[in-house]
Amino acid sequence: MNHKLTHFDDKGAARMVDVSGKPETVREAVAAGRVYMMPETLQLILDRRVSKGDVFGIARVAGIMAAKKTSDLIPLCHPLNLTAVDIAFDPDEKASCVNLQAKVRTTGQTGVEMEALTAIAAAGLTIYDMCKAVDREMIIADIRLMKKTGGKSGTFERER
Repeated sequence: MNHKLTHFDDKGAARMVDVSGKPETVREAVAAGRVYMMPETLQLILDRRVSKGDVFGIARVAGIMAAKKTSDLIPLCHPLNLTAVDIAFDPDEKASCVNLQAKVRTTGQTGVEMEALTAIAAAGLTIYDMCKAVDREMIIADIRLMKKTGGKSGTFERER
């Protein structure tokens, strides 16, 4: 494992990494997260009875928009030309949560891990926003990188 932090210069100052010498490759990242809620809140979402509208539809758009704006939100991220963003929701009635997954792809000189993670955060926050009137105890949790492919470091896949 490489333990060198690349966002610091030799004097310790923050910097944007120069990727101009790196080859363009297809890069993909998959991130996941969960939003825990009361069973009644999940049922409202599934029955499409949340007063603000289609929770998953709006959270999907929020996740896509956030992925596209990641470089505006995370100071040292490069602006990227994303070629695909897919957001999926998997309700789990037993655990009373919604599992979220974001898959982001580009062909470029740097990866899309931050874009996938940002998409999950924004989609989770949107679910919270749309349902907070009925459930202020929701928990946005377990935001994590599941897999990334492409680039010099190759493939990473979470074991747990």
